[in-house]
Amino acid sequence: QLQLVESGGGLVQPGGSLRLSCVISKFTLEYYAIGWFRQAPGKERDGVSCITFTGGTTNYADSVKGRFTISRDNSKNTVYLQMNSLKPEDTGVYYCAAFRSRLEIATLTSARYDYWGQGTQVTVSS
Repeated sequence: QLQLVESGGGLVQPGGSLRLSCVISKFTLEYYAIGWFRQAPGKERDGVSCITFTGGTTNYADSVKGRFTISRDNSKNTVYLQMNSLKPEDTGVYYCAAFRSRLEIATLTSARYDYWGQGTQVTVSS
């Protein structure tokens, strides 16, 4: 069973930055693609970014392209989401999720993911 724990959320002013971390409790992250999703109050959970198990392929929602960067350190079983130029509409609970695949599939479709963390709150407000 895979367990994912997010951290790094908080309150930040518009234009600020945060780095989210997702630590995965697994001997090896090999063959697990990791995604970040967010859910704003009263809205559905949307895909933000994802990265394949090799780290060679990434994908971003249009709303965060050029501002967010996803990366992974398999030696630390950790995936990061660097968020810059934050906007109030980035506010929400951010979840990391995982699914096992040897293919270079970087999907933002939540139904594809089998394991989920509990989420970390990000609030962008002045």
